[in-house]
Amino acid sequence: MKPLSFKRHRFPPEIICHAVWLYFRFTMSLRDVEDLLAERGIGVTYETVRCWANKFGPAIAANIRRRRGRPDCVWHLDEMVVRIGGKRMFMWRAVDKEGEVLDVLVQKRRNKAAALKLLRKLLKKQGFKPEKIVTDGLRSYKAAMRELGCLDRHCPGRLQENNRAENSHLPVRRRERKM
Repeated sequence: MKPLSFKRHRFPPEIICHAVWLYFRFTMSLRDVEDLLAERGIGVTYETVRCWANKFGPAIAANIRRRRGRPDCVWHLDEMVVRIGGKRMFMWRAVDKEGEVLDVLVQKRRNKAAALKLLRKLLKKQGFKPEKIVTDGLRSYKAAMRELGCLDRHCPGRLQENNRAENSHLPVRRRERKM
């Protein structure tokens, strides 16, 4: 775990970490975080919270990921449609058996090449092949698994078998509705 440097900041590290945690943990706007901190007697502007989130958010997330350890040996893969800038895109997600998000990838297409890119990225990032990869009925997964030599580990199914990945999309949907 790399220590974070809070030099040249007016507020103590506990307040900065709490503000960043509030922003990322709950579906709150920067102004909501500003209001919550104001209720506790801390005068911070939303712009300051935005700067803290941009500066310290990735470092805090990296420290948490480092501390977490190796993911489970069963992966669940799924994709969903999102609109980014008015364009239809596909967000591919991979979660382990515990529901921890392993990786997220946004692609324009929902084909073999996109599934292959997700799987290659996953295998490189995790450093091992899982015992079992659970997916929905999309044929792109089967073609990508065949090319990577993971077809024996592939378990295609429907919603019931891949419910873990389907439920991992809920926070994204909640944030979309709020926006």
